[in-house]
Amino acid sequence: MSKELTLHINGQTYEFTIGRKLGQIPESETLLETLRERLGLTGTKLSCGEGACGCCAVLMDGKAVASCVTLTAECGGKEITTIEGLADPVTGELDPIQEAFLEHNAFQCGFCTPGIIIAVKSLLNANPHPTEDEIKEALSGNFCRCISHYQVIEAVQSIVKGGEQA
Repeated sequence: MSKELTLHINGQTYEFTIGRKLGQIPESETLLETLRERLGLTGTKLSCGEGACGCCAVLMDGKAVASCVTLTAECGGKEITTIEGLADPVTGELDPIQEAFLEHNAFQCGFCTPGIIIAVKSLLNANPHPTEDEIKEALSGNFCRCISHYQVIEAVQSIVKGGEQA
């Protein structure tokens, strides 16, 4: 027997069924697989596959979660936001965090950047005025091989100091 599943992703509602038939979401499918393969939201990346690197981070009810170890079947009724969902849906204007990353060159190859931005968004949702140590702690679960995290910390501090809440 199949089970109905409603997902709220980036302000859109998606209806699925959980089951073993063609077109249904298997109980073992991760949120990352659903986002990338079924919905074409490829900003969320697969890297370690174990929830340790932060590349697959998405917001679930405002908090960062590792989508590579989160089953889609467990996400019913949750508000999910991917990197694609941070920009204003009407104007296309980037989120202040995204703008700050651009202004401070807080990325290099860009592979891990969506996960880092999601981690920052989660931090600022919980604590709009974090200290440098709190920023570092919030980013400790994100792994980047390319850049110095100094630019990332500077970008986040520019938002906090500028009073521009993301």
